Amino acid sequence: MDEVEKNTRPKEGRFPQGKYAWTVTVGERGQIVIPKQARQTFDIKPGDTLIVLGDESRGIAIPRKEQFGELMATVFDKAK
Repeated sequence: MDEVEKNTRPKEGRFPQGKYAWTVTVGERGQIVIPKQARQTFDIKPGDTLIVLGDESRGIAIPRKEQFGELMATVFDKAK
């Protein structure tokens, strides 16, 4: 395990099962690197398309493009 992965890995028992949190640093050009463990956990590969969603009061979410339809159905169901 490299030093970056060690520093970004959530401690066991800190989050409910299936829930994760990592930290990233935004570079000068606004870019972030998705931590290796997150890429492995969510099977994110080079060339995959992700969608950046934002809510001024709740923050940013980055789902896979394939999950977008399911996510929007959930959002619209809760809005009813």
